[in-house]
Amino acid sequence: MVTTTLPRSAASVLSLIVASVLTAAPACAQQQDARAPREWAPNDPTRPRPPIVDPGRPLGADPAGRVPSDAIVLFGRGDLSRWTSNGEDAKWKVGDGWFEVVPGTGNLATRDSFGDVQLHIEWAAPSPPQGTGQDRGNSGVFFMGRYEVQILDSYMNETYADGQAASLYGQHPPLVNASRPPGEWQTYDIIFRRPRFDADGKLISPAIVTVFHNGVLVHDHAEMFGPTAHMARRPYEPHPDRLPLVLQDHGQPVRFRNIWIRDLERGEPST
Repeated sequence: MVTTTLPRSAASVLSLIVASVLTAAPACAQQQDARAPREWAPNDPTRPRPPIVDPGRPLGADPAGRVPSDAIVLFGRGDLSRWTSNGEDAKWKVGDGWFEVVPGTGNLATRDSFGDVQLHIEWAAPSPPQGTGQDRGNSGVFFMGRYEVQILDSYMNETYADGQAASLYGQHPPLVNASRPPGEWQTYDIIFRRPRFDADGKLISPAIVTVFHNGVLVHDHAEMFGPTAHMARRPYEPHPDRLPLVLQDHGQPVRFRNIWIRDLERGEPST
């Protein structure tokens, strides 16, 4: 056997790696515990909270980055012509490169319908913050009008784990809380794969969601139990392969900007 002596710098690095693995174990266990799918009732306030991480800051001067050439821009610096509210023109407030929920005017839905997609969306909770828990910067992104990725001011704001920002509402908490303070722009980059049903309406495969919150992976190929709901587990019911994307009016003036979507089923036959 050959014994190798590491240089001082290499040994120091190795010891740091070992120490970091050992100290990370409780956090990993906490994440697994918080995300256990069947052991927690929906919106249980005693469910362990995800650990908090700092999402960092944009590296470039343009926070929106570049839009892929095959993407549909749902909102850039223009108007809400691609959105509708209860079948009428959208009633939310439009500013300089952003738009904002007008409480009481209803949800917004895209005029186009989608199935499997990649979505980029940026949002900001009101500042200064008002309210606590679910009454603070609450909105949501509903894929196919049924499957919600929660929007909430979760910066130093306690609520149930599967209802905080970037949760798959009432089902899966995020791996970590990557929230920025209220008033700062936050990003979601989401891959959504719709559920599949056979000709008789029986579920073949569930909806699957991957989410990056402020560039941090918070859901990795997570399977949804069915449509999201408050304090309930709704079963899957057959629905069309393509439905609108919906933004929620939850009574608080959350802002949005730089929204684009890529149709991952373009040219593919429906199942």
